[in-house]
Amino acid sequence: MTGGTVEILLLMLVAGFLVLRLRSVLGRRQGFERPPQAEGRPAGYDPRGARPAADGVPDEAPPVAAAGAGRHTVPDRRTPVGQALSRIAAVDASFDPSRFLDGAEAAFRMIVQAFAAGDRGTLRSLLSDDAYAGFAKVLDGREAAGERQRTELRAVNEVAIEAADLRGNVADVTVRFVTDQINMTTGRDGEVVTGSDAVTELTDLWTFQRDLTSGDPTWKLVGTGSQ
Repeated sequence: MTGGTVEILLLMLVAGFLVLRLRSVLGRRQGFERPPQAEGRPAGYDPRGARPAADGVPDEAPPVAAAGAGRHTVPDRRTPVGQALSRIAAVDASFDPSRFLDGAEAAFRMIVQAFAAGDRGTLRSLLSDDAYAGFAKVLDGREAAGERQRTELRAVNEVAIEAADLRGNVADVTVRFVTDQINMTTGRDGEVVTGSDAVTELTDLWTFQRDLTSGDPTWKLVGTGSQ
């Protein structure tokens, strides 16, 4: 298996660990994780969150769909975001934005389900230390209250690169996920605490980070937000 394939399929897990965790289980702010909000979810799980400023993509160079994936969108190479992605690829020759989105979607699905299931092992392997601390705090509160989270990811409508940055050898790529989900938290007696069983469209911004000179090909989720 090539380094590029590992980056695509795992993104933030080595192959063996991913398989093991998938047997035990089966959001969203641009930048770094903010403190958890009051509804028992990490910061990004509030779909009413403010939308970050636009990244300056010019009208004459709109995003283009990634090859072979109508739901995946990569910025045009002439845009500031596209140029940042090119700089990342210049440091890491195995980096390909279109294939990166495949791995990002796989990671999104795993993290959403792991958070709902309270699977700390999966979350710990996929998140940075700071991001994991925020998620774990929410899980602690939910467990102490005897609450359960029901999350159903009904559809992934769009996966698009929203922003990218390279600082030295450290790369950040922010991905926008537009999904249809059911999110509902119930109490000890089964009463609904937050959410409902209605399908809701959510737009999430997740930032992944990696030291491109590291021998570890995994990307870590460092921040979540919502639009």
